[in-house]
Amino acid sequence: MLDIVRIMEILPHRYPFLLVDRVLEVEAGQRIVALKNVTMNEPFFQGHFPGHPVMPGVLIIEAMAQVAAIMAYLTSGSTADKKVSYFMAIDNARFRKPVTPGDTLRIEIQTIFNKRGIWSVAGKCFVGETLVTEADLKATLADK
Repeated sequence: MLDIVRIMEILPHRYPFLLVDRVLEVEAGQRIVALKNVTMNEPFFQGHFPGHPVMPGVLIIEAMAQVAAIMAYLTSGSTADKKVSYFMAIDNARFRKPVTPGDTLRIEIQTIFNKRGIWSVAGKCFVGETLVTEADLKATLADK
């Protein structure tokens, strides 16, 4: 549904910190599904871990946050030149399986609530049909 060019119009993130490659589905304010293609070219694999590359869990969480921010920007009609997405909380994070080069991370975000500018979402990441990471996130869009 959204390619990388459109994603870069929505999010302020850029290489090497842009962690979303494609958005497959959006139900405004309710749900979004996106992909991150994990390749050996990622700069973090040089040190995490040499000889046994594993995507850092904090970057998987960041990818979830970026996907949630895309949904928030699209739902609110706001843009990254006027608003910035701030993380507020991460709860119930679970890392179930490692993510390695060659994997395609499917990121699914479901809204729990959106009240007074605070977004609470449940995120799940899959490689194939295997759940690899899940977490509850809270964030807000604030004026720059």
